[in-house]
Amino acid sequence: MQHNKLSLSSIVEWGTLVGTTLIVCFFLVVIILEIVAKGIGSLSWEFISSIPKEGMTKGGILTPIIGTVLITLITALFSIPFGVFCAIYLNEYAENNWLTRTIRAAIRNLSGVPSIIYGLFGLALFVQTLQLGTSLIAAGLTLGLLSLPYIITTTEEALMQIPNSTREAALAVGATKFETIKDVVIPSAVPGILTGVVLTLSRAAGETAPILFTGAAFYISDTNGYINQEFMALPYHLYMLSTQHQAIEEVRPIAYGTALVLILVVFLLNLSAFYIRYKFRKNEN
Repeated sequence: MQHNKLSLSSIVEWGTLVGTTLIVCFFLVVIILEIVAKGIGSLSWEFISSIPKEGMTKGGILTPIIGTVLITLITALFSIPFGVFCAIYLNEYAENNWLTRTIRAAIRNLSGVPSIIYGLFGLALFVQTLQLGTSLIAAGLTLGLLSLPYIITTTEEALMQIPNSTREAALAVGATKFETIKDVVIPSAVPGILTGVVLTLSRAAGETAPILFTGAAFYISDTNGYINQEFMALPYHLYMLSTQHQAIEEVRPIAYGTALVLILVVFLLNLSAFYIRYKFRKNEN
């Protein structure tokens, strides 16, 4: 009787899991197919390589693409070094006491903070207090703050996967703790670290709320931007075309084309993360 109850419970749990997964996948596929169907007509080399023209009713999306690439680079330069070093300290050097546990809990809680809160914080800190103005550098630093908790968490989890016996073996042959971390632990954790970094940057590249307050511009007619000036980015460009443009119906094909390009960019970044992980595991084997 008890065995039958367990079997029935397992069947219900398995059915719920599979059903929920299928429903989520169905809606995801429907959304992607709709964007592909309505955006593929706008997709061309001219669309990707030309700048917006005539108030974004014509032309392409070169300026938003360049802005997205630049802001992602600034985000990476700010968040990766700080995030990786912080994770190494927490996992390899810090004692496991109440302070360390509190810091870890705070970092995980920061991962769940809505991105618009980071945008308001970036506005107060970088734009107003540090007087960077609404600019590419202010937006990049804001996205860097948003990415920092994710990079710290994923890097620390990658370091935790390395067995303590590996560290002990290196120390036993005369290596210092620094040499053990540099030559043994970090190289072994690189696949997990890189995967987490790339996935985090792909998320940052698609964020709209943080750059809304810190530097994204509605329309810029050229690509001669600098880090202390406003910029265009794909997610904000898509938001403006879809909701704020005075001729929404006229620019709708461009909006769907922009959405398709943004999806492709995020997809390629995610794919590269899995490829990096696969290559490292293959080399290890």
